[in-house]
Amino acid sequence: MVHVLSSRVLLTPTDPERSRAFYGGALGLAVYREFGTGPERGVVYFLGGGFLEVSGRSPTPPGPGLELWLQVEDAARAHEEFTARGVEVLRPPEKMPWGLVEMWIADPDGVRIAVVEVPEGHPMRYRPGI
Repeated sequence: MVHVLSSRVLLTPTDPERSRAFYGGALGLAVYREFGTGPERGVVYFLGGGFLEVSGRSPTPPGPGLELWLQVEDAARAHEEFTARGVEVLRPPEKMPWGLVEMWIADPDGVRIAVVEVPEGHPMRYRPGI
């Protein structure tokens, strides 16, 4: 079995500067580390228990199958903050039949991002033995 020590999503945007402004500015993700120089330098952002690396430049946007899932404490508050910062909201926060509060946004290349709140009492908050 492979023992995974760390993980990250690698994202190669069509416009690195625009994507860094989105993830670091509009979403307000904290920077874990930066590397390289110039317009295509890499930035690794904290994503809760993982990381998002935005680096390089691609002639085409990421495929439509790539989506990110970000858990937040309060989806309504995140909606207010994102709207104030000009983030494109595809679907405002809504409590889904499975009990999660979900909002959908998109990055500048159209990568869909689920912003999810796990309400009190939801089974995802229950950890047997803890």
